[in-house]
Amino acid sequence: AISKPYGTPEITKDGYKVIKSIKPEEPLAQAIANIIAQSASQCNDKVGDGTTTCSILTAKVIEEVSKAKAAGADIISIKNGILKAKELVLESLLSMKRDVSSEDEIAQVATISANGDKNIGSKIAQCVKEVGKDGVITVEESKGFKELEVEKTDGMQFDRGYLSPYFVTNAEKMLIEFENPYILLTEKKLNIIQPILPILENIARSGRPLLIIAEDVEGEALSTLVLNKLRGGLHVAAVKAPGFGDRRKDMLGDIAILTGAKYVINDELAVKMEDLTLDDLGTAKNIRITKDTTTLIGSVDSNSS
Repeated sequence: AISKPYGTPEITKDGYKVIKSIKPEEPLAQAIANIIAQSASQCNDKVGDGTTTCSILTAKVIEEVSKAKAAGADIISIKNGILKAKELVLESLLSMKRDVSSEDEIAQVATISANGDKNIGSKIAQCVKEVGKDGVITVEESKGFKELEVEKTDGMQFDRGYLSPYFVTNAEKMLIEFENPYILLTEKKLNIIQPILPILENIARSGRPLLIIAEDVEGEALSTLVLNKLRGGLHVAAVKAPGFGDRRKDMLGDIAILTGAKYVINDELAVKMEDLTLDDLGTAKNIRITKDTTTLIGSVDSNSS
């Protein structure tokens, strides 16, 4: 259980949550707790589970390193020993692994991750069956007391994260979550704010968020967007466009089709950034952006409010 200054303690088996809640006063203990928390965080980001095991293993490695150091071993030898042991462990684990393929097996694994909730486990297995192993599955809180529902919708995910952590809307999970945002697409690099000022003013009046997907956003453009977000005048985020060269052009075209954007602004297009209206922009039902990925979920009428 994790005690809180206010309210009832939180009951959890999540190792990441537990280690984050530990705040030792002694500096060395705090440093060790931070190392374990970082390890658990990376495990959580990469696989979404196993944080308790990861925390225990990290703590044990730190303990054994301390013993070896106290016994006179030099730090380079200790490091080389850890790396050699890691390779042996990975080799052993790979020899024991078994692919999970059937819906029942997926449900069993999902049930364990859901703290033994078979209903959630079966729903997750259903999702995996619907979209495949390469599909994207997201979880949303229901509005009101609804039964657990599965909804399949168009969407896409690409390996580009937010360009500034100041865009984050969920500080605890360090991610951006937008509902019903506008989406501006361009193959160009944005260095100055002037070209997009007209559309930013329209966005601010609409009250809806804006996601900018560009070759890059930097300098004055990035700092001005961040400042407006921090002041609360504009809900905005920016990410780099996925891919490179012709591949980037194709992927931006795919995003335009998915979101209903009329234009992907580039040097060849007669329409300029300054000419854009809200009707020219793309939209999505939801957007979720981490430091590494951007997920676009569904599409909505760009004229909806």
